[in-house]
Amino acid sequence: MEQLLKSDFYFDLPEELIAQDPLVDRASSRLLVMDKVTGEIKHKVFSDILDYLREGDCLVINDTKVIPARIIGEKINELQVSKKAVASTEITEEEDSHNVTAQRGAKVELLLLKRVGEDLWETLVKPGKKARPGMKISFGDGKLVAEILEVVEEGNRLVKFHYDGIFEEVLDELGTMPLPPYITHELQDKNRYQTVYAKYDGSAAAPTAGLHFTNELLEKVKEKGVKIAHVTLHVGLGTFRPVKEENVLNHHMHTEHYRMRKEDADLINETKAAGGRVICVGTTSTRTVESCATEDGRVCAGEGDTSIFIYPGYKFKVLDGLITNFHLPESTLIMLVSALCGRENTLNAYEVAVKERYRFFSFGDACLFI
Repeated sequence: MEQLLKSDFYFDLPEELIAQDPLVDRASSRLLVMDKVTGEIKHKVFSDILDYLREGDCLVINDTKVIPARIIGEKINELQVSKKAVASTEITEEEDSHNVTAQRGAKVELLLLKRVGEDLWETLVKPGKKARPGMKISFGDGKLVAEILEVVEEGNRLVKFHYDGIFEEVLDELGTMPLPPYITHELQDKNRYQTVYAKYDGSAAAPTAGLHFTNELLEKVKEKGVKIAHVTLHVGLGTFRPVKEENVLNHHMHTEHYRMRKEDADLINETKAAGGRVICVGTTSTRTVESCATEDGRVCAGEGDTSIFIYPGYKFKVLDGLITNFHLPESTLIMLVSALCGRENTLNAYEVAVKERYRFFSFGDACLFI
């Protein structure tokens, strides 16, 4: 395949169909069910997912946890420290306070994308042009200080954090949930941007297909004899970055960190060997499973970074079915769905969803492609 056009994955979406708030009951969202081969479509409620799961199947869920990755601080301008303050020993508290104020600079927003080492993070900085190596940013009156070390891919910044105490606790106090830009409403309950099984801190965005599951629904899944395998993929913003190249094959995917434990790899392999189906909850679980798979369809335990890009022409090694939300036009995610169901079937499903007034994107309704 020499060329795949971005415009081939466009669909027209009325803005009012973009869901701004999560539903009160997670499992009450609508569910569009499509046969991935024939393209036949049915309209259900998410809790009806039980009717499509069989004993011996394996559901794969991503147990990453979204961190409050958006923090707003001020540039520290060390050159503004008063010479008088350095030279004099007779400085009043009022003068000292004034000097601290004088050191404060412009507002800076930091978005944590990926942990790359001890207190080292790849971040997105706004405004970015002036964010040069050596610059320091203070958050919460110095409770957290970020030092920019270098510019990395796509203009992101490698940052080292300085703080007292436990980083996660400091971040929880100072940070906010990094909701996607198409959500303009303020989130009333930050737990609604977490799955009920979120466990391992590290994501800059939620694996949103999993937001529809309740603990009660997961128990019913298990009672039906369906195995549940856990994987971890920390979602970065690269997944949602727009495709800029008209020829999709020239698009560069960002890396995301994943972990596949041995007991979960064994569970998936046992399911396949016994003739059961592997159904991934979300594109992140899909990318993890396919990244860990050998050519003969076995999943290997391991940890690392993946930049796998799945688009039409890709041959799935493990996945049999997919539960996912509705994705943005021309995105890598709608391309992944098209790899599973075919472009025509996928775009037809989206056209039907628009006509039937389904709710789109992170807080929207779900699809089952099986």
